[in-house]
Parts: sequence; C-alpha cells; structure tokens
Amino acid sequence: MFVNISTYLFAPLSGLPELRVQLRTICRAAELKGTIMLSPEGINLFVAGTQGNIDLLLSHLRAVPGLQNLTPKVSLSDAQPFRRMLVKLKKEIIAFGVEGIDPAKRTSKKLSAKVLKQWLDEGKPLTLLDTRNDYEIRMGTFRGAVPAGISHFRHFPGAVEKLPANLKHEPVVMFCTGGIRCEKAGPYMEREGFQNIFQLDGGILKYFEECGGAHYEGECFVFDRRVCVDSALQETGSASCFACQMPLTPQEQKDARYVKGISCPFCIDQPTVANDSRSQLD
Repeated sequence: MFVNISTYLFAPLSGLPELRVQLRTICRAAELKGTIMLSPEGINLFVAGTQGNIDLLLSHLRAVPGLQNLTPKVSLSDAQPFRRMLVKLKKEIIAFGVEGIDPAKRTSKKLSAKVLKQWLDEGKPLTLLDTRNDYEIRMGTFRGAVPAGISHFRHFPGAVEKLPANLKHEPVVMFCTGGIRCEKAGPYMEREGFQNIFQLDGGILKYFEECGGAHYEGECFVFDRRVCVDSALQETGSASCFACQMPLTPQEQKDARYVKGISCPFCIDQPTVANDSRSQLD
C-alpha cells in the first residue's frame, strides 16, 4: 500500500539549490516518487511512498524555516502512482504570471468543506466557480458550478474579464483540486473588484475527505497515474491518453478511435498537437 500526499505552502524560502540537493538525496534513498516544486514563494509537492518514508520527508521539510506548518492531504493506493522523483526549482509554485499577488501575505477568505456543504444543503445563494482547466472539469465538478473556461491557469485573468458584472457584489466560492490555484485566483479577483470571494480550503480533495460526494458529480482529476479519484479518494477506471494526456472515462475508452498508447478521440486527427501536449505534461 502506498501513501500519497499532496500539499503546498506559500512562505518565503531561500537557499533553494542546496535544499533541492538535500531533498533529492532524501527522496531517492527513501524510494519516494513524485514531484516537489520549490520557489522563492514556497513549496508545492505530490509524493508517494511507504508511511515511514513519507514521515521522514515531512519531518525534514517541517524543519525548514517557514515550512513548520506544512499539512498534507493523504490518500492511499495499491500501486505507486508516479513514475519518477523530481525536485524542481521554479519562479512560482503555481504558474500564474501576475505581479503583485502574494498569498504568503494575503489570501481570500477560506471556507471549510463542512461549511460549504452546509451552505449547499441549505440552498444558500452563491456562485461556485471552478478555477481548473477544462480537461479537468470534464471529469467532474460540483453541481451547478461555473467553469472558468481555460486550458491553463495563466489564462484565468482573461476568464475573469468575461464573468457577469453582477458577480462582483454576490458571494462567489471558488475551488480547485487541492486549493493552491485559489490562493492566487482569489486575491486577483478581489483586486478586480469582486467583493465577496471565498476559497474552498483544501479544494475538492479535502471536501471528499470530509464530506464525501455530496453536491459533486463525477470524479476528480489528479496529476498522476491514477488519473481520477472518486469521492472516497479511490482510483477510478478512467485512463489517460498516451498521446495527448486527455483523461478518458471507461465509456470513452470503448471508442474505436481509442488505441492504448497511440491515440484517442480527442487527438487522433491532430497528431502534432497531441505530441506537443504530451511533451509539456511529462
């Protein structure tokens, strides 16, 4: 059984090249796999391994100044969901490209999973805004949620410009997979004049952990070989196209245009685009 952790923390970090070497050494010795992204603004990671070795990694990370409050979301899998171990240095731990947004200093109001469920149970007037990419949303989202309509998080500012003006004065609860994108999306929307913004603390994965699948339809796309998890945080039967990385439901895998390791209905007529997409995601 493999323990899968995902977590992030916005905190000023220094000495990143040295920290990268330390983490690579620890992870490889512990046979951990996944990705750790380090930047001057903080850390973002997805790692899997045995419980003891995951605890070893977390102990080391929490000893780094600024990371003592690192709190992961946890799920289990029968197989190792990652192919390799990468420790990367990045300008941002989540690419947004907008200057002046600093979640370490300020974020939007956080809404717990249980409070969101209560609001939805009560029918409280609000707009659910899904800040994820379209290919993620197609696998599942909250009932009635408004999709951002983007293919990359860097496109989010353009999507905000297209939102109805009345939303600037109404409650908007934004959400993503684990919460990290909303840490930047929320302050950006407030800067653009939205006055009642909330972000789902811990994202969909934390909601599943605390509230199950209430008010949610479908699965949640995750960025590893599990492809998607259900509301019990268990791997589903969805697959990922080798060529374009598009997530595919079991029904879509029955399509004659889906050839495992070669193509799917979404890329069979666009081989160049598909190959480019795969190289960006690997």
